[in-house]
Amino acid sequence: FLITSYAYAGACPALVKEVDAKLATSTELSEKQVAEIDKLRKEGEEAHNTGKHKESVKLLQEALTKLNI
Repeated sequence: FLITSYAYAGACPALVKEVDAKLATSTELSEKQVAEIDKLRKEGEEAHNTGKHKESVKLLQEALTKLNI
């Protein structure tokens, strides 16, 4: 369990950076899509900061999926 939690904890910051990078270079998203992705990113970062790493990874991966539309 500890290894899994640690793996999730380490993945969160990398996922946040990936979402940020893709948001910064994305030109095909509507304002509504950007707002939704930004909300997922913020919720993912907050989950990470409160120790909910599995939830954080889920939220951040959802944001990345939406960025790949």
